Amino acid sequence: MKSDNEISREAKLKPIQEIANGLNISEENVIPYGKTKAKIDLKVLNPEKIKQSNLILVSAISPTKAGVGKTVTTVSAALGLNKIGKKSISVTREPSLGPVFGMKGGAAGGGYAQVLPMEDINLHFTGDFHAITSANNTIAALLDNYQYNNINTDKALKQIVWKRVLDVNDRSLRFVTTGLGGRTNGLPQEAGFDITPASEIMAALCLSENLDDLQERIEKITLGYKLDNSPFTVKDLGVGGAITLLLKDAIMPNLVQTTENTPAFIHGGPFANIAHGCNSVIATKMSMSCAEYVVTEAGFGSDLGAEKFLDIKCRTAGIQPKATVLVATTQSIKMHAGLDGDDTKKPNMEALKAGLVNMQRHIENMQGFGQSIIVSLNKFYFDVQEEIDFLRTWCEEKGCAYAVNEGFVKGGEGAVELAKKIVEVTENNPSKPIQFTYETTDSIETKIEKIATKIYRADKVEFSSKCKTVLSRIKKNNLENLPVCIAKTQYSFTDNADVYGAPTGHTLHVQDLVINTGAGFVIAVCGDIMRMPGLPKVPAANGMKFTNGIIEGLS
Repeated sequence: MKSDNEISREAKLKPIQEIANGLNISEENVIPYGKTKAKIDLKVLNPEKIKQSNLILVSAISPTKAGVGKTVTTVSAALGLNKIGKKSISVTREPSLGPVFGMKGGAAGGGYAQVLPMEDINLHFTGDFHAITSANNTIAALLDNYQYNNINTDKALKQIVWKRVLDVNDRSLRFVTTGLGGRTNGLPQEAGFDITPASEIMAALCLSENLDDLQERIEKITLGYKLDNSPFTVKDLGVGGAITLLLKDAIMPNLVQTTENTPAFIHGGPFANIAHGCNSVIATKMSMSCAEYVVTEAGFGSDLGAEKFLDIKCRTAGIQPKATVLVATTQSIKMHAGLDGDDTKKPNMEALKAGLVNMQRHIENMQGFGQSIIVSLNKFYFDVQEEIDFLRTWCEEKGCAYAVNEGFVKGGEGAVELAKKIVEVTENNPSKPIQFTYETTDSIETKIEKIATKIYRADKVEFSSKCKTVLSRIKKNNLENLPVCIAKTQYSFTDNADVYGAPTGHTLHVQDLVINTGAGFVIAVCGDIMRMPGLPKVPAANGMKFTNGIIEGLS
């Protein structure tokens, strides 16, 4: 089979206005960024059409080193739905340069189920991440300037909690000291960097309904604490309007197309292991304003991305999916039984059965939310029919629909079975109203404990001494009603990346709590998760190059 690069280069892309015309988006609402990508004005949002659209969520079992192909499935499902005559759009997150040059090498789907232009999407795209980085770091500069000019007054801040960000995996920036070199170069202080997808600006933009809402969220961001321990916000700094100006274009969703010229929106990019893991509310609602079926994904496994999609995004935006697609591969299932490497590609019914404990846990969790489930098996060349058929019977016994997806190698034609299952479930057995994991009236501790016990099957939660200080601050400032966003490893239901399968009886260790008053949630940092990732021993960047003017190494 041809490489992702070859397939991408050979695809004949249509002018972006032609793609917009197919969605009944007029030229006046299309802001082209070259010939094949554009931003779409928020005027396209249509509340009545949003109500009529069918939102489909794509999640997965716990990811492994082998991956499961969630983005491929999201794009495949949209292609398949269009193939059977249903007007459909895929809506996904923008790739972060950190993972693109680190572990992943790209995040625009794969094979014949890609969003294009792949190279642009994986690199600087329309500049949204740069705008968010600039906005975040402009706040940091203005805040440091405020402290510098007020240090010996009663306006000085007792504590600064705002961090800078950069869209690069750079472990050396996690903890830094700024302001060295004498008085004229600032005030010496301990500081640090997160990766841009973990910025509260990213979360605020992705949960905003419009530009006014975004400015309100930005002004609510807590930057530090005054001498009397009261919060100091962006509004107190007086720069909410200026920061919003930097995001006036970034708030508009990006329209592109797939390998089969079907429309696709890509917008926002919070990670699901350290942030809330969903594309923007605006992009989702814009897609729902334009199509009968909208297929969107939430990052990593359903214990992270889907939980946050339902408990945070849906609760905030007033939307809900009609069905959830749970992605798996025989290889990833066997890895949850303890196999590794090439052994996962060999027929092994006993390992398949043993690894299903992980998928069962995800099914039970999503059914607990009230979701109707379609298990989508990404088929590989090494899969055997006996195991495929066994999974079909097993899923049906668990009350789930089941489909084999070959979109990677066959495009929309290979996803017809999945598309038909989506329509069948949506029309005949749509999901029930969302049964949230916790109530907004619960305390922050109770919310975390409910996620830990209901979703992760932990026995208890342990809070560090650092958390207890933040919890008292949360209570004092009446922030207990905020949802909770768990930051933990994506590889396990525990906070230990090496524990596969479906463990029970473990303890969730909460190391820190981060108050995001602008985004509107509290982040619980668990285990040894880092909000600034590091690079692997051999980064994907090592395989990237230009050859005769052609980009190689992106996927």
